Amino acid sequence: MVRGKAGAIGVVAAAVLPLAAAPAQADVRVVPADAKVVPIQVTGDPSKRFNLVIMGDGYTAADMPKFRAHLAEHLNDLWTIEPFKSYRSYVNVYAVEIPSQESGVSCDPQLSSPRRKTPLSMAFWSGCRQDGVQRLLVMDAGAAKTYADLVPGSTTGNRQILALANSDTYGGAGGEYATASGGNALSALIAPHELGHSLGGLDDEYDYYQRGVPGGTYTGTEPGSIHHTLLTEQAMKAQKKKWWRWLGERSESGGTIGRYEGGLYFSKGVWRPSQHSMMKTLGYYFDQVSRERMTERISAKVNLVQAHTPTDQPVGADRVLWLETLHPTGHQLSITWTVDGKSVEGGANLDLSQLHLTKGTHKVTATVTDPTDFVRDPAIQSSAALTQARTWTVDTGIETPPADVPADFSSSTPVDQPVGGRSVVYAETTHPTKSIPAIEWELDGDRVRGSERDIDLRRLDLSDGTHQLVARIGPKSRTWTVDAHRPTVKYELSKAARARAGRTPEYEFDGPFTMRLTGADDRPGVVVSEFRVDGDGWFNYFGWPTDSAAPWRFSDTGTMIDSLTYGRIGKGRHTVEYRAIDPAGNIGEAGTFIVTLR
Repeated sequence: MVRGKAGAIGVVAAAVLPLAAAPAQADVRVVPADAKVVPIQVTGDPSKRFNLVIMGDGYTAADMPKFRAHLAEHLNDLWTIEPFKSYRSYVNVYAVEIPSQESGVSCDPQLSSPRRKTPLSMAFWSGCRQDGVQRLLVMDAGAAKTYADLVPGSTTGNRQILALANSDTYGGAGGEYATASGGNALSALIAPHELGHSLGGLDDEYDYYQRGVPGGTYTGTEPGSIHHTLLTEQAMKAQKKKWWRWLGERSESGGTIGRYEGGLYFSKGVWRPSQHSMMKTLGYYFDQVSRERMTERISAKVNLVQAHTPTDQPVGADRVLWLETLHPTGHQLSITWTVDGKSVEGGANLDLSQLHLTKGTHKVTATVTDPTDFVRDPAIQSSAALTQARTWTVDTGIETPPADVPADFSSSTPVDQPVGGRSVVYAETTHPTKSIPAIEWELDGDRVRGSERDIDLRRLDLSDGTHQLVARIGPKSRTWTVDAHRPTVKYELSKAARARAGRTPEYEFDGPFTMRLTGADDRPGVVVSEFRVDGDGWFNYFGWPTDSAAPWRFSDTGTMIDSLTYGRIGKGRHTVEYRAIDPAGNIGEAGTFIVTLR
């Protein structure tokens, strides 16, 4: 279903029902040989990564440039949203370009609209059903799997399918797979919401089932949903249930984590954690409760330990044990070592010869943990998604045979695109049995200190602009362009009744007014603009819901569009902040102006 509820700025919500197959058509599928797999972002072996497979439907060969533009816009928005932003390095992105015989999808926008022959049989109205929901955009799940299987190394266990329809009509769906219209003003915000359903198993937080029809009162038992409850805040704390660990904190989507009535399509009798978050109102971020779940689900699609010294037989005490781990973009993982239960110093490698072990056998364990602040539930922290261990039996009687393994790089943060100025950049090496290849880090030609296998660029406090980062192992090297330039954004308001210049400009309006935000960067790519009013949550500026080229419109009553209210702002004085985020993840300095609505 597609639903929403008025928030401080706007109301947007997306489809939630599980995907269903579109109506059967004559043999309309394009054979797999006609489809083309295009790597968009490759961070590692697809068999060891979380693979986001994005495919289009209703895009003819001539429409493919449009599909690529839609895909780029969706991805740029996704990388500004946590936890996708911090775990971008866990994700491979592949586009499957599937030429369609016809342009567009079925029953768009009306049931009477044409049925089109397309590879995925995508259709609005729950699949062209008389009793369907107009915005529920479904597809042939079997066809989607057929095309996703073209991505080598991807499986149903390590991937997520997102299908974009060649349509400007608002719509999408979440369930086994996620769908979204490609060209609507809100399209790039529909996708992460649907991924919340499909990947995170999250429920909708809006409080009515059909637009314009208030939901009733929930009369069921305690919901199984992690972000809905019947409990009071006091009961959550006392019983240590639901989101009790986050209560009272400033919500990432604005306001405070607490207890807000409405959700699961009911307006009364059930409560959610935040006034508005992505699962209720598109444009805002996931709040902490949903973000924790999404962090768990993304991490569960991969193994923190990507490779290691084999553990299936004893090893000698004269060699180096090693691990290769994942490397989040926003922080560093923790590796701890124990020998017979006692802690010893070590990083990604442990030189056993330096431990001077007593004769006999010993148990050596390396534990890798993700110390992310996004997770507070100990059960999640200790799960395989965020904690993994490897154990070796070390026998001092075994002599490790010599092995000719040259010191070199084995993998790294991709070098074919700029990295952000606050990213963690990593490089893995080969693994000689009795030595540890040392990486030397250089920034703009000067030596800088990094960790054994990665470097946190935030620590270097880079100046605005472009830098060059180099990792060296002897004569071998890898080089990254570091984009530390902060994007900018300009605002343009409709003509004010009165205006006052100054450090913080002030404007007065006697009625509704508009605001246009235009982001800019020194590099190509989609710049995402955001704004917030009176310190509420940052809200994605996507233009106007009916026309992305039109500015945002504010009024004291808001504007009703298809039973949803947008741009409502109370009369009086308000502080508006605005900023931009570039494709490398750099966040520009926020600007501020004051507006008074009379």
